[in-house]
Amino acid sequence: MVSEMVIFSIITYSGDARSSSMEAITYAKNGDFDKARECIEEASKKLELAHKEQTKLIQAEAQGQKHDISLLLIHAQDHLMNAMTVRDLADEFINIYMKISNK
Repeated sequence: MVSEMVIFSIITYSGDARSSSMEAITYAKNGDFDKARECIEEASKKLELAHKEQTKLIQAEAQGQKHDISLLLIHAQDHLMNAMTVRDLADEFINIYMKISNK
C-alpha cells in the first residue's frame, strides 16, 4: 500500500509550486522581474521536493513492492505534472514580459 503521507506530500509540494509559479507571472506582469525569478526558484525547489517523494514510490516499485493505484495517487501525479507545466510556462511568460518591457 502506498503511504498516504507520501501522496499528500506530492500534492502539497506541487500545489505550492504551482502557486509560486502563478505568483511569478503576476510579478512579471507588474515589472518586478527579480521577485518573479525568486518565485520561479521557489517553485523549482518545491517541485524538487515533490519529485523526491515520487522517486520513493518508483524505487519501492522497482524493488518489487507493488502498489495499489488509488484515485488519490493519480490525483497527486496530476498535480505534479500540472505544476511542472505551469512552472515552465511561467518562466516563458517572464521572458516575454521582459522583452516587452525593454521595447
